[in-house]
Amino acid sequence: MKKLYTTLFMIMVGMSVFAQSSELKKANKLFLQRAYMDASEQYRLVADKNQEVLQKLGDSYFFTNRMANAEETYRTLFLRHEGNVDPIYKFRFSHALRAAGKYDEAAKYLSDYLGKEVDFEEWTTKLDTAVSHTYNTNQVMQNAASSDFGITFMGDRVVFASTRNQDRPIYKWNRKPYLDLYVADISEDGKLSNISLFGDEINTDTHESSAAFTKDGKVMYFDRTNERRVKTEWSEVPVATIRIYRAEMEDGKWTNIEALPFTSDQYSTEHPTLSPDGSTLYFASDMPGSLGSFDIYSVSVNEDGTFGPPVNLGPNVNTANREQFPFVGEDGTLYFASDGRIGFGNLDIFKSEPENGSFGEAQNLGNTLNSEFDDFAFVMKTGEEKGYLASNRRGSDNLYAFSRKEYEKPVLPKEEIEINPETGRRQIANVGNIYFDFDKATIKPESEPTLNRVVEIMKNYPMLKIEIGSHADARGSNKYNMDLSQRRAESTLEYLVKNGISRDRLMPKGYGEEVPLNDCTKPNMCTEEQYAKNRRSEFTEISGDNPYFQDKPEAKQEDNN
Repeated sequence: MKKLYTTLFMIMVGMSVFAQSSELKKANKLFLQRAYMDASEQYRLVADKNQEVLQKLGDSYFFTNRMANAEETYRTLFLRHEGNVDPIYKFRFSHALRAAGKYDEAAKYLSDYLGKEVDFEEWTTKLDTAVSHTYNTNQVMQNAASSDFGITFMGDRVVFASTRNQDRPIYKWNRKPYLDLYVADISEDGKLSNISLFGDEINTDTHESSAAFTKDGKVMYFDRTNERRVKTEWSEVPVATIRIYRAEMEDGKWTNIEALPFTSDQYSTEHPTLSPDGSTLYFASDMPGSLGSFDIYSVSVNEDGTFGPPVNLGPNVNTANREQFPFVGEDGTLYFASDGRIGFGNLDIFKSEPENGSFGEAQNLGNTLNSEFDDFAFVMKTGEEKGYLASNRRGSDNLYAFSRKEYEKPVLPKEEIEINPETGRRQIANVGNIYFDFDKATIKPESEPTLNRVVEIMKNYPMLKIEIGSHADARGSNKYNMDLSQRRAESTLEYLVKNGISRDRLMPKGYGEEVPLNDCTKPNMCTEEQYAKNRRSEFTEISGDNPYFQDKPEAKQEDNN
């Protein structure tokens, strides 16, 4: 009997191992085919969540924008295998954490990945004063069932890509129909109406997206995924790459549809857009020589219809990660999406201004446009300060209309400033001073509401810089009181920094016992209440051209750490 039980146990163990092996093989096959929705379900069935399974399960969630699941899975990956994980997972985990609003933890992993310290709060504060425009965005359509993106202007109408055609085959990546191009009318507020398929001469049973048109409307460029799957240098299984096609309008129909000569089955070329004069075509590609997974390239469009060689736009634009969806504005500014720079999370929209025949260093467009999720496919209407972008900030790819205006650096209004009648200094409204116990530099709980009000004002007015002037009463030596007041100024500064205010906007200065608010200038001449009035920190508006901010911000920051 014992032998029988042993035999049965071995059979059951063998069946379990076989089932595990079968499930893992199926999951890996789906993953290689980029069927990430199906792959994630299969990996969840695998009982032994080893490092490979956790990596691929996390990626299956990440690549389909299920960031909460991705964060949870990557967290388990790092808890179990911290020392053996490829650095790219620090990059992906940081983006998943950003989407979850866990900024400090996201900064840690992104810092490790980039090899330099990342402080999101400090970066955001500086960006708030550097952006050129502020944006107002509104979702165009409430259609959660489909993905809509890649919009472009075609005269007074727009063309965009969508998965809404239920007659198309299902794409295994996201379990939605293959993309088609659609055309629509636009209203004053950017809403779309009279939406219809673009045309069967362009749309097929594979993906079509990201159209671009010449000004006369006679030539269009667009993406089309190859029907044939081939093996490439970077893929273990056959895949379908993307090519840019050109079409001509003749007698009301699109004809002469051909792939551009620099496209290939071995790599993807995608997201075409034209310069304002039509002489240059910009696109994204992972062709050999790219700095990252996708880079932005340009080619000359010659008058005879031929094209020059593709030119990589270089490190001012491209990174070791992903740059896609270029668009060139009327003034020659390049807009594109990237996840390779410090940003708000996943793809952000950046701009790069023309500079000496090339493009300058990329700049993030700020949090009035970008979110913690993918933001991409930015376009503007000629002659107007409005346009469209795509974002999956609400779960799936949707179109958003935007209008923009030049950023106006906020100035602290007069009602927020008051002249202190006792000192004659320009103090911040409605704030007042905070006070300290005798011989102490510790922030008291009752001071926190006042300090929180200072934080609120400084966040509302990101150009504001203040002096934290701190004082001591007259008991003790002059030197001791000077040191004590400086410690009070610095403890006040640390509270503000901890709550999101950049150090380079704060100047801590101790005045010792030199500026009393009453006649208590000697020991043993006043009551405790009268002395207490002088143990204070004050908040005074100062100019940004103060030498303190020009000459010593880095050194001062080190002193205060």
